[in-house]
Amino acid sequence: MPTLLIVEDEAKMRRLLELNLTEDGYTVHTAADAEAGLNILRQEKIDLIVTDLKLPGMNGLEFLQAAKRINAALPVVVMTAYGTVETAVEAMKAGASDYVLKPFSLEEMRLILSKELDFHRLREENRSLREALGERYAFRNIVARSPKMQEVLATVERVAPTNSTVLLGGESGVGKDLIARAIHEHSRRAAGPFIKINCTAIPENLLESELFGYEKGAFTGAINAKPGRFELADKGTIFLDEIGDVPGSIQVKLLHVLQDREFERLGGTKTLKVDVRVLAATNQDLRAALEQGTFRQDLYYRLNVVPISIPPLRERKEEIPYLVDHFIARFARESGKPLDSVTPAALRVLMDFHWPGNVRELENIIERAVALSAGTVIDVPDIRLDVAIPSPTHATTEGTGPFPPEGMTLEQFEDEIIREALRRASGNKSQAARLLGLSRNALRYRLSKIGVADDEASA
Repeated sequence: MPTLLIVEDEAKMRRLLELNLTEDGYTVHTAADAEAGLNILRQEKIDLIVTDLKLPGMNGLEFLQAAKRINAALPVVVMTAYGTVETAVEAMKAGASDYVLKPFSLEEMRLILSKELDFHRLREENRSLREALGERYAFRNIVARSPKMQEVLATVERVAPTNSTVLLGGESGVGKDLIARAIHEHSRRAAGPFIKINCTAIPENLLESELFGYEKGAFTGAINAKPGRFELADKGTIFLDEIGDVPGSIQVKLLHVLQDREFERLGGTKTLKVDVRVLAATNQDLRAALEQGTFRQDLYYRLNVVPISIPPLRERKEEIPYLVDHFIARFARESGKPLDSVTPAALRVLMDFHWPGNVRELENIIERAVALSAGTVIDVPDIRLDVAIPSPTHATTEGTGPFPPEGMTLEQFEDEIIREALRRASGNKSQAARLLGLSRNALRYRLSKIGVADDEASA
């Protein structure tokens, strides 16, 4: 049974409630003043508080506020002989769950306690379910060992409880979706919906109806009215991914929603209001788009209230070992394979790579390695990087020819080409040398540089 705390300065009333509620099966603690009540609250696990508003020293409202600072979710029922509307409103504003006017019957008190405890239990169950659903997006599941990512999460922690619009920037695959969900899960809207829409995945002629909905008969085939994503996100968060690709005609409507939180469905005349927080993300340079005239300046400033730039993986490579461990554990668990680690040589391959696809690419490669690995440890042959090998007979002319991908040095590019050649040759060194247009000795020298053992038997 639940545990109650009764704070009442009248000894007879305090004793009466204690006896009757104990008979009902509750565990009851009592206090004659607010200070004693707070001491009990700090020491015991309390499920509900019943307090008088008129107390010696700290009054009931001050006690209520102090109790909420200790446990904001704790239900509090206030008793008052001053049954004015103003007193009740003041108590409810301070965080009271309900109130009862003196004199009251014990049956009335029992009904109120039962109702509030049921509500509290349901709220706790709902919170637990939300935590379970949002566990993937909790901070503890976002690997952030580098100073740059620690700074990102510090900003997320500060901005999440607000209603401010956030613009997430960064290359494709850096984790903008994960950060957006973390903002929602740590906001006051976490109980509401999180609606994501990828602005590049929907054709321009359908994007307006997807965002704002449509009325019956708005166009051929609209046989029923349909709510849009903004309506579905009411009391929650909408995440507009790849916002830089939204066409100009839709940008005007988005600006109106951001300014006034209202819109009309396609084919409708009724103005709909929504209570929604907007998060947006882009891998484009929106300032360059402003200069080119492809993105509205007023919309940019409405979106860019709190900008968060997520660095590419090549700028935070110290996180790769932790990300690798995280992904191995996850995919090994999902596949039922007894994998638990990666060899130093395989980790060196991953650390040396330039990661044009960022964390998403690393995640895919580890998933592939777990799927293909036959042992209990991921080794170099299990790492299949996506690197294109230029033809050794490719003739270059001045100003043309194969260049390392952005962010990769020439030496790293050469190392990846050699590793890819070995994979294509299934480890046969002589065949790999022929693919690369090198002599066997030249390949042996390059293998020694990158720490790959040269087993003559495999030639």
